Order: sequence, then C-alpha cells, then structure tokens
Amino acid sequence: MRRRYLLAADVGGTKVALALAAAGGARPEIVAHRVYACQEFGGLQPIISDFLQQPQVAGHRGAIAAACFAVAGPVVANSVTLTNLDWKIAGNALAAEMRLPEVRLLNDFEAAGLGITRLAANELETLQAGSPVAQAARLVIGAGTGLGVGLLTWQDNGYAVHPSEAGHTDFAPVDELQDKLMLHLRRTYGRVSYERVVSGPGLMRIFSFLQETGAGLPSKQLRDADKKRQDTAELIAEFALARLDPLAVRALDLFVAVYGAFAGNMALATLARGGVYIAGGIAPKIAPKLKEGAFMRAFTNKGRFSEVLETMPVHVVMNPQVGLYGALLEAARMGGVTK
Repeated sequence: MRRRYLLAADVGGTKVALALAAAGGARPEIVAHRVYACQEFGGLQPIISDFLQQPQVAGHRGAIAAACFAVAGPVVANSVTLTNLDWKIAGNALAAEMRLPEVRLLNDFEAAGLGITRLAANELETLQAGSPVAQAARLVIGAGTGLGVGLLTWQDNGYAVHPSEAGHTDFAPVDELQDKLMLHLRRTYGRVSYERVVSGPGLMRIFSFLQETGAGLPSKQLRDADKKRQDTAELIAEFALARLDPLAVRALDLFVAVYGAFAGNMALATLARGGVYIAGGIAPKIAPKLKEGAFMRAFTNKGRFSEVLETMPVHVVMNPQVGLYGALLEAARMGGVTK
C-alpha cells in the first residue's frame, strides 16, 4: 500500500512554519520542515508553492492525503484575514491552486489545543503542580506576535478544542505602574487590549514606556546589538534573562506580571482545573523567568478566588511546534489516517 503524507502549516504574523509528515502513529512523523519569514512574501500561496518544490517534498506531493493550516486569526467559512498581517487566506482556493485534495484552515490556538493532547512529559515545564481534575476544562494560552487563547472541554472520549479571540479583551491594570502603562498606550491606541501588552510587540512597548517615563536608558551593549538584530523583543528578553541591561530586566518583569494576571483571568473564566498550558513563541524562551515566581503570583492573585487558582496545574509548553503538530493531527483526521 502506498504511503500517504500530511501537509501542515503554522501561519503567524511573523513566520510561517511548514511540515510534511508521514501519516500514521500517535504523532505524525515529520519528514520535511521549513520556516519562512512572512515579510519576504506577499501571501501564503507562494510560500506553499516553494515548500512543495523542495527536494524532500516534491516526490511525495501526489501522496498528500490532506492539508491543514493553523492561522493567527478568526476563521469563517474556511477563510481568514490574519490579525497581525495583511493577508487574506481562503482554504478552498488554496486547495485548487496547489492541487491539494483538501485544505482546512484552523485557528492557531485551536491547533495548539489539539497539539497539547499529544505532548510528552519532557515537553512541559511545570510552574504549579496543582490538583488536576480528570476530564476537566483545559486552557492553552500563548504570546508571540499576538496573544492566543484556546479552551478544551471533554466531549465523548476526548477533548474538543474551542478557539477564541480572548487576547483582544480589555487590558486591566492591577497596580500603579500598570495604570501608567495603560494611560501611555491609550494615547496611541485608544482602547488597549491585552495583546498590546502581552506579545512580542507588547514587550517592546513596555520597554519604550519605561524608557520614556524615566526608568532608565538602554545600555550601549543593547543598543549596539539592536543595530544587528531584527527581533528587538527577543533581544530585550535575552538581555533581561542574562541581566545585562537593567531596563530590559524591568521590562521583562512587567511583561511577566501582566502575562500571569491575564492567564489567571482566563483560568478563572473557564475554571481550567484540567490544566493551563502556556504555549506560543515567547514562553519557552523565557521559561527560567516564568519559573522565578512572579508569573504565578500574578496568576493566583485573584482575591477571594486565589485558593481556586492555586489548585490549577500550570505548565509551560517547551515544544515550539505544538501548533504545527496540532494541524498535522487535524490533517490526519481529515485524511482518514488517524490512529
């Protein structure tokens, strides 16, 4: 019997990760993987086309059973306009253009929710063991270019994943410094969502806010490094973790506090007694900072409901490909090759 393959993509506001995997098994075996910078392309179609022409992929193109693309935005009628990138994607049109049997678009945190159900223990860092409740609601949250949230509820014999746009809920400051940050951002954006703060661009906004309000100036070392790097947010985080720049340290401290408070809000809203999973592009890179305690203090600081939050397991997802695996699992279901 001819082996069948699955095509998946994780389409964010900055990068597109693509994978071809052999169908079968608990987790599809990736045979080809490539990451593209969004800024180098005018849309998703030329990226898919380039990937399908790669030597490791081209020979299997006729054996692709199904394709699923996780996308950072709300999916309606198998189409999406990305939230943080001016791309419009239509799954049915892509399937026709790329001569694929079927293309399904999936919200990126719906895909991440599917992916966490197959994670191994060594792909998680536990921030709070809590007291997990079998078949209770789970929550997956992740900051990257944007801020995503997905809810998992038990249905029949497994978890069903519900996408959301909860990252765009109103930012709620919890202390005087965060009040000042809110006022600072309101001058630019009017309404301020959590995504304006808890994201890669959000970390840069926090850094600028602290600098502009007299908290200090970036070190010469950081300024020099910034001239050579494109990802300023990643650079700020690296300098903060290494304690090479006091302003970067303060920015990451504030970022982590707001991130923890937001995660706690979402956990309280959903009563995620089955576990809270912190995914996305940023969390694995700052896991040592998340483990220091400030994140969990903000997470559990919910007044009369603090004790409820203390019972919920909280994990950092260390596998940055969790959304890609989720898309592959959905492609396997679509292609009828799920085990």
